[in-house]
Amino acid sequence: MTGLLALIGGGEFQPGCEFDTDLLAASGGDDVAVLATGFAYENPAKAIAAATAWFEALGARAEEIPVYTRTDAMVSENVDAVARARFVYLVGTSPMHLRSVLKDTPLFDALVAAWRDGAVLAGSGAGADVLCDPMVDTRGGAFTVGLGIVPDLAVIPRADQWSPDKVRRTVELAPLDLVLVSLPERSGIVRNPDGRWSTVGDGLVTVHRGDADASLDDLPTATI
Repeated sequence: MTGLLALIGGGEFQPGCEFDTDLLAASGGDDVAVLATGFAYENPAKAIAAATAWFEALGARAEEIPVYTRTDAMVSENVDAVARARFVYLVGTSPMHLRSVLKDTPLFDALVAAWRDGAVLAGSGAGADVLCDPMVDTRGGAFTVGLGIVPDLAVIPRADQWSPDKVRRTVELAPLDLVLVSLPERSGIVRNPDGRWSTVGDGLVTVHRGDADASLDDLPTATI
């Protein structure tokens, strides 16, 4: 049975993200493997420092898994660290870079295997975006191919930072049968092992599906 899957809108590792306490408890451990791959060109050390301080305050330890290029995703030490992790957190602002680094690599295979074995998997910002398929190209709001842990689902990370027109354009571009979820910072959706979804955080999570009203009940339960 898979572990929990958390898709967070961004703004991670700061007050407002106390739901991480529940994710830690679900992992059954006190270590978090942090992949700041999506921050590769934006001072990833800052994100790692924030994760370290945040999880230390929660009684846990954040471990940087230094994967910033495809070569890094082939390094056995990095692959092994993800394979044994019970809580993996992907963060960043570039879903395109995250996809190019992780797709079809031993490290991504190890990540999926760990999650299928019960590890908690969380993605924030670009980390949430890339775990879906399709994923939103946040540069312009159109759609492209994601890593597809959850097919037939897409998310708009940091939706509260987008203009209403950009959100509307993305909703209009979505296939009619695609479930699209707007995720504000410090808010998200969590998939339980039985396929049920719930929300976390205080922001307004909005579910879109074509021109019809939609809710968490419309989110897909199947995963890869």
